[in-house]
Amino acid sequence: MNPPKTPAPTSSSTPAPASTSGGRKSWVKKTPSEVVLGEIRKQEARVAEMRKELEREERELQKLQQARKALEA
Repeated sequence: MNPPKTPAPTSSSTPAPASTSGGRKSWVKKTPSEVVLGEIRKQEARVAEMRKELEREERELQKLQQARKALEA
């Protein structure tokens, strides 16, 4: 049986660093419309990448089909 893990000792006397001290940015709540627009932008980027990949794959397929024609001739 494994012994229970204990959390690393932390200094509770020092407060957490403020967000303006160069660490993380402060959290800004987004409206539902901003969330949806962000998801739309992400999906558009994914589709654009998939289209590029499809074009590469189609070019590769054309090369292979040409090679097959040459072998069959």
